[in-house]
Amino acid sequence: MAYLQSNIPHFKCWVRREYTHNHEAYHGEFLHAMAIALTTMPNRCLSFQVIFTGIAPEGEKEDTVHGGAMWARMPITALVGDVPLEEWPEPMDVHNAQPWDCSSNHHAVYVLDRATPCPWLAKIDGNMYPANYLFTVDYTESEIADDPAQHKQSHVMQLLDAGEWTGNIVALPNNRVRVTHPAWFETGEGAPDFKPSAHTHYSKSDLDYTLDTNRIFDNLYNE
Repeated sequence: MAYLQSNIPHFKCWVRREYTHNHEAYHGEFLHAMAIALTTMPNRCLSFQVIFTGIAPEGEKEDTVHGGAMWARMPITALVGDVPLEEWPEPMDVHNAQPWDCSSNHHAVYVLDRATPCPWLAKIDGNMYPANYLFTVDYTESEIADDPAQHKQSHVMQLLDAGEWTGNIVALPNNRVRVTHPAWFETGEGAPDFKPSAHTHYSKSDLDYTLDTNRIFDNLYNE
């Protein structure tokens, strides 16, 4: 279980340049980078360690300044996937890109193999958009992260056909995504009849069992 920062399945991206200049300049400009690690800080969105590559957008002069430079804790809203785009996507509000902030410094990063490379659907601002799944972040060792009624994962994805948001990187919990794969299951429509569980399940919750030592110690060595 990592604390604060983890390596991730790295991906190429574009970074909104204003994030590298305190939002005071360079709005509408982009720097090419590789996202190589992420940080989770409670009550903040995911942030990424990036290495700038020096690759310039098509039609612009070669970028000989930024190649090899690094930046830590780049917010998820700064990132755009490195995919063919007709035009740069519009910036997203944080609550759309990641509706639930990180719930702990302690986290794990992993890829859900059985849900890869399935197309995903991402629900953002009431609409469903196709998305490319990248990896998942899960949290523990905090009051919110370990509460069964409050726990949330962050599925990191790249929006594929989302109008003005196409290309943006987002991180959504289970109740805002759908996994699609016609060979494995039929993708449903509408909201599932789910309700978050507020129960914690453990072996000593049954008092009758706890007070019965014969049952507790009924193992291979018990006569």
